[in-house]
Amino acid sequence: MSNVAGKAYAMNVVTPSNPKITWVNRLLFMASRGLPSNLMGLLGLSLIHFARWVIIKRDQWPDLGQGKEELDSDYMLFCSNFNGTWDQYIDAFSDGIPNGLNLFWYSATKYPLSIPISPFKDYITYNQIGTDYYYNATPGSAQRDVKSALKVYDTVLDLAKAHQGASAESFAKAYAAAVLKVQNDMGDPGFGPVASLDTERADINRLVYIRDAQTRFASKREA
Repeated sequence: MSNVAGKAYAMNVVTPSNPKITWVNRLLFMASRGLPSNLMGLLGLSLIHFARWVIIKRDQWPDLGQGKEELDSDYMLFCSNFNGTWDQYIDAFSDGIPNGLNLFWYSATKYPLSIPISPFKDYITYNQIGTDYYYNATPGSAQRDVKSALKVYDTVLDLAKAHQGASAESFAKAYAAAVLKVQNDMGDPGFGPVASLDTERADINRLVYIRDAQTRFASKREA
């Protein structure tokens, strides 16, 4: 099992829920989607790539060859991808939206509340399921690295459009302004905090690309 791919960690938690009151959670999820301002504590956590809660009714449990399941509880599946360590993520969650977590796990069986943190961590640990296969398209990049790369990419596209019809002088001004705008987004994303073969391969592939680009740029200057 591999919960780690480069800089990111995949978490899957399946918690039993009281089938008599899971409808309350469905309403809470609908309200959260309709009023995203209530999730600012969650949306403000820059380490999170993705987070989702899904209620699985006891008659919706998939049959993967084991036969029809006869379950007493509904279940809630929580899936998330984040940067950093497991402890950092749980600490940030509990500190950022403690009341939100209590609402999201409102119908969960034996849920201890998100504060104090130790019982909450024990609860997540007990109900967490290891990730058998975790694909990460950008293992060497954290969430902020991806956003920075997209910002630089959009800026380059804007410069390409400006270059088509601008004079050399006006384009030089536009180029200088663009570099100033994205200068803080052009740093090296660096190595992942957790040792991973995926991160190592990504760094090696990126190094080959950078060296090739440097060689081509040097050749153009000499020409």
